[in-house]
Amino acid sequence: MDVGKLADTLDFHQADNARASAGETLVLLVDPQGRLMPAIEHAAAVTAALDRLLRGADLLGVPVRATEHCAEAIGSAVAVLAGRLGPERIIAKRSFDAMAEPGARAAVAALDRPVIAIAGVEAHVCVAQTALGLRAAGYRVRVVEDACGSRRAIDREAGLARLRAAGCVPVTVEALMFEWCGSADHPAFKAVLSIIKEAGITGAG
Repeated sequence: MDVGKLADTLDFHQADNARASAGETLVLLVDPQGRLMPAIEHAAAVTAALDRLLRGADLLGVPVRATEHCAEAIGSAVAVLAGRLGPERIIAKRSFDAMAEPGARAAVAALDRPVIAIAGVEAHVCVAQTALGLRAAGYRVRVVEDACGSRRAIDREAGLARLRAAGCVPVTVEALMFEWCGSADHPAFKAVLSIIKEAGITGAG
């Protein structure tokens, strides 16, 4: 065993599991589209989690982008998200891995955020392939598991397990928002807590 290489690996994993501040994170919502979301298992819960993630990110100054895959066939983002996003934050794509497309790569790179919190559908296809593409490009990836879905539970679980094995860190909407706040003294904490309580969660600690 090359001790130097082992040390590098340990350092990398330690850094990857470090807390991510609001100032270094970008949220990427993958394909939450009108003709796809109704087919997703627990679609209402996944959509609600995506909405909470989007609103929390906006409150805390975390930039958000959303992809739409072949929108002419699958439709635009579901209304509750589209109304908050606006067209300026939408990235069109045809590749399952958004990072395979120059326009999407450039849009992500332009924001200069080393940590990408990814969520959306389907967990085992476009979410997984995009997360792997982000990892290959050198980004630290957080997979927001409660805001990810697939049509079948087995596909969702396989996709998320694959990403954990690939070094993507599993998080939840709540975990991210508390991490971005850092403290109950954050000026937006009460508003963030109100969003969290929508999921039946009463507090931190």
